[in-house]
Amino acid sequence: MQLLREMRSDIGSAPPATLARGRNKLMASIDASSRPEAAARTHELAKVSPFRVRRRILMVSAAAALLVGGIVAAEVVLPNQPGATAEAAEILNNAAAATIQTSDPIVGPGQYLKIETTAVYSSGSVAADGTQDAWLDKTGGQVYVPADRNGEWVWNREERVPLEPVSDAAKADAVQRQKKDQGRPAGQPSIVGIQRAPGGAFYGNKPTVIIGTPLTEAGSLPRDPRALLNLIQERTKGAGPSPEMEALITIADGLRTGVVPADLRAALYKAAALIPGVAVVDKQATLNGKTGVAIGIQSPDGGGRQEIIIDPATGLMIGERNVSLKATADFPAGTATSWTSVQTSVVNSAP
Repeated sequence: MQLLREMRSDIGSAPPATLARGRNKLMASIDASSRPEAAARTHELAKVSPFRVRRRILMVSAAAALLVGGIVAAEVVLPNQPGATAEAAEILNNAAAATIQTSDPIVGPGQYLKIETTAVYSSGSVAADGTQDAWLDKTGGQVYVPADRNGEWVWNREERVPLEPVSDAAKADAVQRQKKDQGRPAGQPSIVGIQRAPGGAFYGNKPTVIIGTPLTEAGSLPRDPRALLNLIQERTKGAGPSPEMEALITIADGLRTGVVPADLRAALYKAAALIPGVAVVDKQATLNGKTGVAIGIQSPDGGGRQEIIIDPATGLMIGERNVSLKATADFPAGTATSWTSVQTSVVNSAP
């Protein structure tokens, strides 16, 4: 208890007499639990659930701590909650620490935060005779966020074009997309080229941090990792292949925006460390020319894996990707059927 109190320098030490009384009561409780009837009760509890025995012991320890020192050290006495593997949790927590130490870029008056993304998505088509074809498309864009985030944001959207090698169906699909975009009625927004919107509300949609919370209300989100994860799982209930996978996808979506403040990015990393099934899948993952550590979670059927790739030195997210773990008629096992890389910088002008 003295060691625990030394961690909180603003709280005085308990008097020796108080410590002695608490120790005596605790030892008396231990002595009582060693009697035959107590041992028999513990044996009966073990038949029901081994977790109940551990929880009971921890509750006794918590009560003793309260009696002796007048404080509750919750992180010390509560049972370990299931979460990411120890290796993944260490990397995510280290990334959170690095994120706090790495200050957010300073955007001065007249300047912009430039968020550049490169993305790949899978596409497909079905011919009149029922023949199916699939391929990968590449696209990208740059978002310019003004120093005053209520000001005009600029988004340069690039065309979505098939990657090489491509089939005739892929080429035809790309041509049709371009014709459709060029033939839009006057006043209807294009899907490529320069887009402008006050406060980043492109196509009438405000930028969000996580589902249900716009960027302007990022300060309202909890910074406690467990509370943040609970909120994410509540808002994504019933979505995605599994609650755990959907939670990681939601965290990746938030980090990918490039505008999440450092303290919230740190909380998102720590929340990811609490998700069961999250593990390190590649310590040298390269995405769009940058290398980092890939943290991922498999889908329940084992057919795919969602990953986030982190630069462990800075805590910045390099990007995210979805990898097919089973071969299909269109893609071999190990294919990244979708991925997005993110890079931020400060610039003096926007298109």
